[in-house]
Amino acid sequence: MDYLPAIGIIASIIFLISKILQICRILLWRPYSFTKHFKKQGIVGPPCSILYGSLHEVKKLTMAARQTVLDANSHDITPRVLPHYHKWSSLYGETFLYWFGMQPRICISDPELAKQILSNKFGFYEKPPTRPSVQTLAGNKGLILISGLDWVKHRRIINPAFSLDKLKVMVKRMTACTISKLDEWKNQVVAAEDHCHSIEMNGEFKELTADIIAHTAFGSSYAQGREVFEAQQELQKYCAAAHTDVFIPGSQYLPTPLNLQIWKLDKKVKTSLKCIIKSRLNSKATASSCEVDDLLGLMLEASESDGKNIGPKLNVNEIIEECKTFFFAGHETSSNLLTWTVFLLSLHPEWQEKLRQEILKECGMGIPDADMLAKLKLVNMVLLETLRLYGPVIELFRQATKDMKLGDVMIAKGTCISIPFVKIHRRKEYWGEDANKFNPMRFINGISKAAKHPNALLAFSLGPRTCIGQNFAMLEAKSVIALILQRFSLCLSPEYKHAPVEFLTLQPQHGLPIIVKLLHL
Repeated sequence: MDYLPAIGIIASIIFLISKILQICRILLWRPYSFTKHFKKQGIVGPPCSILYGSLHEVKKLTMAARQTVLDANSHDITPRVLPHYHKWSSLYGETFLYWFGMQPRICISDPELAKQILSNKFGFYEKPPTRPSVQTLAGNKGLILISGLDWVKHRRIINPAFSLDKLKVMVKRMTACTISKLDEWKNQVVAAEDHCHSIEMNGEFKELTADIIAHTAFGSSYAQGREVFEAQQELQKYCAAAHTDVFIPGSQYLPTPLNLQIWKLDKKVKTSLKCIIKSRLNSKATASSCEVDDLLGLMLEASESDGKNIGPKLNVNEIIEECKTFFFAGHETSSNLLTWTVFLLSLHPEWQEKLRQEILKECGMGIPDADMLAKLKLVNMVLLETLRLYGPVIELFRQATKDMKLGDVMIAKGTCISIPFVKIHRRKEYWGEDANKFNPMRFINGISKAAKHPNALLAFSLGPRTCIGQNFAMLEAKSVIALILQRFSLCLSPEYKHAPVEFLTLQPQHGLPIIVKLLHL
C-alpha cells in the first residue's frame, strides 16, 4: 500500500512527458520533417515559425494589400486578394510549401493537377477540417462540409431540388423578386432631378438574392427565412475577421466575447429554422395535397417515415444544417456574381448594349422564362468571363489522406493542398496574353475550348463535388441581368474604388456604386 502514492506520481510524470513529447512532435518535428520531405523534391517556401507558421507574413501582406486601390480597368487582382501567393510564387515558383499555423499547405496552380485532385472518387483528397465558426456559419452537417457516405446521402436527397423542372418553377420566383427590387430602383431614378441615380449594387444584390433564396428554399415562409439570412450575414463578418488567426483546438468552447456572439447568432438561426420547419409540417398536415417545389419541402419529404419513402432520410438537425448551407453558399455566390457582372458591364458599355439587344430579341420587354434564358448566349459568355476574373471562391483546399503521387511530387499524408482559382484563371500559358483582360468572346465555343486546358475554368469546381447549385446560380444571374438591361443603362460611379477583397468570398471592399438611368420613362 505504501507504493501506491509513488506509482501515482510516476504515472503522472509519464503522462506529462508523453504530452510534452506530443507537443514537441507537432510544433518542432512535424514542420522539420515535412519541410525536409518537400525540399528533397525541390519544393521550398517561406520560413515556418512555431505555432504561427507563415501566418505573420500572411497577415502583414494582407493588411498592406487592403490599403491599396487598383485601377478600375485592372483585372490582375491576385496581388491584392492573395498577396502572399503572389509574393511566394515569384520567389519559390508556382508550387511552394507554406504553413497555415501548424498546417502544411502546398500551392498547386496547374489545372491538370487540380483536375486529378478534384476528380478523385476514392477519398484520397478530402476536405480538410474546418474551423468551428465556419461550420456554424455554413452548416457543419451541410453538403459543403460533410464527406463520405453522409455526403452521398445528402447529395441524393437534395439533387431533385435542382432538376430542370424544379428550376423552371424557381425562375418564376426569381423574376418576381427581381421585378420588385427593380421597381424600387425605378422610383429612386424617377425621383432624381436628372433621372439618374447612384445605387450601391453590392448591398442591393445581397438583399435581392437573400429574397430569392428565401422564396426558393422556403416557399411561403420567406419572411422568416430573411431572419436567417440577416443572422448569417453577421456571422460571416466574425468568421472573416478571425480567418487568419491561429486556431487553438477547444477554444470554441470558451465564453469569449467572440464565441458568445457566435453562439447567440447561431441560436437565432436555429430557432428561426425550427419555426419554419414546424410551420411547414403543420401546413402540410392540414393540406390535402401539395406539390413539393422548394428545397425545404423536398428535405421534409425525405425525412418522413410513413412506409412510402424507402430512400435515405434526414433528421431535423440535418435539415437545419442544410438550410444554413443553402443560405450561405447560394446567397453569397449569386450576389457576388451579379455584383461583378454589373461592374464589368458598366466598364464596357459596348458589351452592355450587345447583351441588351440579345435580351430584347429573345425576351422582348416581357418577363423571361427558363426557355428564353437558355437562348441568351452572349449573356452566358459574359457571366462565364465574370466567373473567370471575379469568381466568388478564389481558392479551394483538399487534404491528402495518404501518401500520394501527384504529378512529379510525392504528397505526404496530412498535407493540405491549396488550389488558387484566382491564379489559375489568369495564367497566360492557358488563357493567352489577354488573360487579365475582359474578353467574353473566349467562351464562344464553350467552356472546354476557352483555354488551352479544358478544365482551366474552376469557378464551380469539378468532379464529384461540383457545385450542386451552379445551374440555379446561372439561371438566377441570367434572369436578373436580363430584367435589369431591359429597363436600365449602367455606368460606373466616379466614387467607385476598385478594391476586391476576400471576406470568405470575393467582394468589393468599398461597395459598388453604379449610376443607373431609366431607359423608358
